[in-house]
Amino acid sequence: MPPTLQPLRTIPVELERNPYPIVIGGAALGQLGEQLRLQGFKAGTKVLVVTNPVVQEHYGASALASLQAAGLEASTLVIEAGEDQKNQATVALIHDAALAHQLERGSLIVALGGGVVGDMAGFAAATWLRGIAVVQVPTTLLAMVDAAIGGKTGVNHPGGKNLIGAFHQPRLVLIDPSVLATLPEREFRAGMAEVIKYGVIGDPDLFGHLEAAARRDPEAGLASLDAVGPELLERVLERSAAAKAKVVAADEHEAGLRAILNYGHTLGHVVETLSGYGTWLHGEAVAIGMVAAGELSLAMGLWSQADQQRQKRVIEAAGLPLNLPDLAPQEVLNCLQADKKVKQGRVRFILPSAIGVVAIHDDVTEPIIRAVLAAGMTQGAPNRS
Repeated sequence: MPPTLQPLRTIPVELERNPYPIVIGGAALGQLGEQLRLQGFKAGTKVLVVTNPVVQEHYGASALASLQAAGLEASTLVIEAGEDQKNQATVALIHDAALAHQLERGSLIVALGGGVVGDMAGFAAATWLRGIAVVQVPTTLLAMVDAAIGGKTGVNHPGGKNLIGAFHQPRLVLIDPSVLATLPEREFRAGMAEVIKYGVIGDPDLFGHLEAAARRDPEAGLASLDAVGPELLERVLERSAAAKAKVVAADEHEAGLRAILNYGHTLGHVVETLSGYGTWLHGEAVAIGMVAAGELSLAMGLWSQADQQRQKRVIEAAGLPLNLPDLAPQEVLNCLQADKKVKQGRVRFILPSAIGVVAIHDDVTEPIIRAVLAAGMTQGAPNRS
C-alpha cells in the first residue's frame, strides 16, 4: 500500500550560512519545479537531473515534466548507480554532461535516486565550476532519512569508502514517500538500519515505537513498507529528518557532535570495502556495524547485555544481518586505519552506553577488536530477496 502522507511539511536545516528546507509530502515529486521556484530558481535556469535506470523508468518523466512546467531548462543524465559504480569515472560522466548541457554557475544539478546517486551528483556539483547548486530528491528510505541530508558527498576509493569527497549542502531536500512503493524490499530493509541508528544514538522514543511495532506482528516485523505502515513511516521520516537536521546544524563539518551519526559505520565501511563494493548494501553493513559496536561496548563494560539484546531484536525484526562476515582480522585492522575518522593514528568508534546515548571513543584496543571479530564471524551471504 503506498504511503498516504499529506503534503507538505517543512523541516528546516538551520545552518548559520546557507540554511535550507527538507520538504516532505506524498505529492512532493510533482511539485519539484514549483519548490525550486520557491527557492529562487528562475525560469530559464539550466537543470541537469542525474538518476539511474530504474528510477528513470518510474519517476524520470514526472520529475522532468514538473521542472519544465516551472519554466526550467531541464535535461536528464542516466547513470549506473550500484555501489561498485560510485567512483571517479562515474563522476566524470556527470561532469561531461554538465559541459555538454552548458551548466553555468547559476545552474543546478538534481539528484533523483538513492544515496549513491545523491553522493555522486552532490560531489559533481561541488566540483563543477568550483561549486554549483544541488537539490536532493531521494527515492530510497536510506537516502530519505540520512544520505540526502547534511551535505556529505563523495565517491569510493579502492582503499576505502567515501575517501574522496566534499561537504556541499543542498539547496533543498524534497522527500516524496509515495516513491517507496516501487522500492525493492531489500533496499527498504537497508534503509531501516539508518532509522534504527537514530533511535540508538539519541531518540529512545523512536526506538520504542520500532520495538512496539515489531512486537505487534512478530512475523512481519519491520522488514517491508507494508509491515511498517503509513503511520509509523510518517513518524520515521519526520523524526529521522529532524534528528539529522539538528545534528548537522550544530556541527556542519563533523568537528565533534556530528560524528555520532557514524554509529555502525566504522566497521560497516570495513565490511563494504573488504567484501567488495556491492556485496552488502550500505544499510546491511551498517546493521552489522551497529551490532559489532554493541559488542565492543559490552567488552568494555559500557552498556548492558539487555540493551544489546534490544538492539539486536529490532535489527533482526527489520530483516537485517547481525554478524560480521568472515574477514581476515589483520585486514580489518588495516582497513580501520584508513578510515576518515582516524585521528592521530587512533580509530574513533561511536559506542553506546544505553538506548539513546552514545559517545565517541578512541580507546578501543586492538585485543578487544580482535576478540569481537573472532566472536562475530559467522555471517553468511546477504539475503538478496
